[in-house]
Amino acid sequence: MPVTGTSSPCGGGNVVAFFELPEQPAMGHDPNTPTWVQHLAFEVADEAALLAAKAHIEACGIDVLGPTWHGVFKSIYFFDPNGHRLELACNIGTPEQYAELKALAPVMLEEWNETRRAPRHAAWLHNDPGAS
Repeated sequence: MPVTGTSSPCGGGNVVAFFELPEQPAMGHDPNTPTWVQHLAFEVADEAALLAAKAHIEACGIDVLGPTWHGVFKSIYFFDPNGHRLELACNIGTPEQYAELKALAPVMLEEWNETRRAPRHAAWLHNDPGAS
């Protein structure tokens, strides 16, 4: 079975590898899983880099969703030519917001482990100041 692939360093000593199995049927999509759930996210330097990446990707003929506001970061989403959902994100939060999130993380994780429900400790993240 022929396999082709590529890998790329992605920072932090990590490497991402993509493989193709050209003689195998397409993987398809699990109808029970929303397309946004399974994806890889990569951080870019800032909002200017995010917008430049969006323009470049769109110039390649690829549809891009976003930028989407997520409280302390913004991101764009797109599918690579093999159908993998990718996200590029840039941080836009304040040092105070990140400090609060870091302090809340253990409590939120404990609540998630017990209830399997989204904790509301950081609900303030979802109050978009730019929304009308």
